[in-house]
Amino acid sequence: MSVAARSPAVRSVSLWRPRTARMGVPRVRMAVQSNLVSIAPMLTKLQRDCATPLPVLRHVADAMADDMRAGLAVDGGSDLKMILSYVDSLPTVNEKGLFYALDLGGTNFRVLRVQLGGKDERVIATEFDQVSIPQDLMFRTTEDLFDFIASGLAKFAQKEGGKFHLAQGRMREIGFTFSFPVKQTSIDAGILIKWTKGFAVSGTAGKDVVACLNEAMERQGLNMCVSALVNDTVGTLAGARYWDDDVMVAVILGTGTNACYVERVDAIPKLQGLKSTSGRTIVNTEWGAFSNGLPLTEYDREMDVESINPGEQIFEKTISGMYLGEIVRRVLVKMAEAGALFGERVPEKLSTPFVLGTPHISAMQQDNSKDLQAVGSILYDVAGVAAGAPTNVPLPCTSSLCRINYFPNLGCLGTKSGTGRSSFRKSSVTQCQVNSDLSARRIVVEVCDTLAKRGGRLAGAGIVGILQKMEEDSKGTISGKRTVVAMDGGLYEHYPQYRRYLQDAVTELLGSELSKNVVIEHSKDGSGIGAALLAATNSKYKH
Repeated sequence: MSVAARSPAVRSVSLWRPRTARMGVPRVRMAVQSNLVSIAPMLTKLQRDCATPLPVLRHVADAMADDMRAGLAVDGGSDLKMILSYVDSLPTVNEKGLFYALDLGGTNFRVLRVQLGGKDERVIATEFDQVSIPQDLMFRTTEDLFDFIASGLAKFAQKEGGKFHLAQGRMREIGFTFSFPVKQTSIDAGILIKWTKGFAVSGTAGKDVVACLNEAMERQGLNMCVSALVNDTVGTLAGARYWDDDVMVAVILGTGTNACYVERVDAIPKLQGLKSTSGRTIVNTEWGAFSNGLPLTEYDREMDVESINPGEQIFEKTISGMYLGEIVRRVLVKMAEAGALFGERVPEKLSTPFVLGTPHISAMQQDNSKDLQAVGSILYDVAGVAAGAPTNVPLPCTSSLCRINYFPNLGCLGTKSGTGRSSFRKSSVTQCQVNSDLSARRIVVEVCDTLAKRGGRLAGAGIVGILQKMEEDSKGTISGKRTVVAMDGGLYEHYPQYRRYLQDAVTELLGSELSKNVVIEHSKDGSGIGAALLAATNSKYKH
């Protein structure tokens, strides 16, 4: 995704010309002092606009459930597409044999094989490999791309040995994880709607991607066929369900986000007579498109307008890893422009869209050092902000007597101490540099926390919305029973504060007693083995 960079505001040089004021204090530093104080109302407004109290969470959960029903009633009935996966048979642990998985969802593709031993042995062995896709292939023909993928798959299959063995008379079967917009027509067929994520391969849109892969494997002389087409969320649910029968929901929280769940077929009006052997199927919500009642800020709206898909994927832009760092960056730029957060200039590098990533803001929140050294290092590496304070910049006052602009995690953003004096420290940093003193670093951490808290709590509300819909439409069949939500994705895995906020929201919405039955479990890299398991479950051979 590309977003146009905004030009930093131009400051008047005359405002920063050092002149000596009374008592020998340079006026330039009084200007800095005033601007530091002006950041406080900006932070207050950000926290107010991002607030997710219980009534807001309840509204989001209710709206999510309502939109799910509307999307199940008819295609286009709501922002949520509620795509049918055609998966009506989930892994049972009785599966046996050798199965492969191919995961195509970005600039790499991953291949995996698993030897299944049935109920007694379960997963006997797994192996995987990852292959980078040359950039030029992303703009060539369908045959070029799929031939390259089939070639990589053939090389991986040639290394098969050891604990891996194919039963006599069988073809190798593959679960194909394809994380691009597809209109699925059966468990092993799906029409590409459009390429995303930087791909512009010609001749694929409107074609069955499974047929494209099968034909490429045939051209390679590879004795393989696709028996299940899934997206990564569905694969995660299947992979987790193999180990735990209580898994009913899967959520991906990484660069992007999505959720799927197990639904009763008779609760899907738009199915129009589709038969299911189990009476259940997995529904892919595509919840990133949800937008009802979300607490948005001016920074969210600006980012959305400048995005390649304005007005779309609002939930994803609010809670997922691709966007959290960018929203923080936009807040910091505004604070630097209006409040001299980093001195008298806006850091030039900080004006570059997406230069600050979610891994950066997660790392800054993990900094427990007294002077927030890691925060300073990240600001220097990413934005060119030097550690230190301009000469005579006032330190924040933490006196309990000071009532000016106090924040629990920051202390006072004013300058008066309980004695009514200003406190200053000296630094060798020159006036023209951009820099971060301790108070600025504390503000940065507070901004990161504010947006991570909103994202985590909204994600938790979305999960409760799914559970709420399932409970209300199942006539209480899941009430009081253990229900597992399988989670995957780097954002969830590597951002502990985000995880905690998500769990807190689920507990608040369900209450302490009901929430004990909802187990949120990390299912690392579950989508790959899940796709292989679905290939096994939907195998044309009997186990």
